Parts: sequence; structure tokens; C-alpha cells
Amino acid sequence: MAILIGDTAPDFTLESTEGTIHFHDFIEGSWAVLFSHPKNFTPVCTTELGYTAKLKDEFAKRGVKVLGLSVDKLEDHAGWARDIEETQGSALNFPLLADTKGEVARQYDMIHPNADNTLTVRSLFVIGPDKKVKLKIEYPASTGRNFDEILRVIDSLQLTAKHQVATPVNWKQGEDVIIVPAVSNEAAKAKYPEGWKELKSYLRIVPQPQG
Repeated sequence: MAILIGDTAPDFTLESTEGTIHFHDFIEGSWAVLFSHPKNFTPVCTTELGYTAKLKDEFAKRGVKVLGLSVDKLEDHAGWARDIEETQGSALNFPLLADTKGEVARQYDMIHPNADNTLTVRSLFVIGPDKKVKLKIEYPASTGRNFDEILRVIDSLQLTAKHQVATPVNWKQGEDVIIVPAVSNEAAKAKYPEGWKELKSYLRIVPQPQG
């Protein structure tokens, strides 16, 4: 069964480079990013892990915990971590799971037989504090992910979870947002006393809410 947006993220227990991870306990009260790698010692994955390590402070200030997943053995992760630090200039600073039996990969539908029967594709899940899946993205093994985009989406998810707004195309932190249609004009006046720009009755633009 595929994991869909809105589903509860399956719980699991796995060994990692930072000890045993009980997933639901690990993310308790936090947002989380869980992303898979086709295999250790592969070039694209090496660049991805290095760049994600450089974003540690960016994830931390958003209250996001990051977990990488590989189907390779835990003892192989240390050598790969050294390569990541040497080539990318940043040491691994988040847990890398060892899913050697592929159980979690199958739970999260990370293995696609049409692509490869044994290796995980580049799956990425953003999971909220309620342990529900908020975002899922899949890339082919040949294409590196855009982690700046992941941060942008997390900003949108966190903002829209708190306020009754949506974010328009290519939105970035601090830019104008859209009042969702479910909010009437009367309710919007209470929320936004300074008003909004109405392009259509269903398209009302307002500065990003603060706080």
C-alpha cells in the first residue's frame, strides 16, 4: 500500500549511526524529514547527505529532525560518512538508518520494481508533529534532490498549519499569501483588519501572517 498525504507515518525501530531509533518516539513533538538513498557510496547520495548536513541549523530553527535511510549495513555507514566529510566538507550530523532487511523501505513504498527490485528510489517524506505525512516526493536514482525546496515547502506547511492561508506559486518565506476560500470576507476582516487585495472573489492576497 502506498503512503498518501494525510496518512499516519508507519512507526518502526531501526539501528542508525546515532543508536537505535524508535521513529515515533524520535519525532515526538517535532516535524521530521525521512529520506531514502539507493545505496551507500553512490555519487549523488554523497552530495545530498553532505548538503543536508550543511543545513542542520536551518532544519533546527524550524523544529525539524532529519533521518536518512539506506538498505546497506550499519558498519558500512562509517566509511561512507568519512567520504561525505572529505568530499563535501561537512560531516554527517543526523542519523543514517540501516534498513538492511528493507522492511521500512517496503512500509514506505520506497522500492519500485520498475526502477530496481532491491534499491530504494529517492523518496522523501515530511511528517508533522501529529505523525501524519504532509509531503512526499520521489526522484529517480539519477537526479539529486533540491533541499532548498524542501525547506521552502516546510516553511509553507508550517505557516498554513497555523493560519488559514495557502501559499501561491514559487512562494518564499515573507512573501504574500492567499486567504483560503473557507474563510469568509467577514471572518477575514477580523483576521486582517488592514484589508487584502482581491483579484477574484476566490483569490484574495494578503501579507504573510506573523507569529
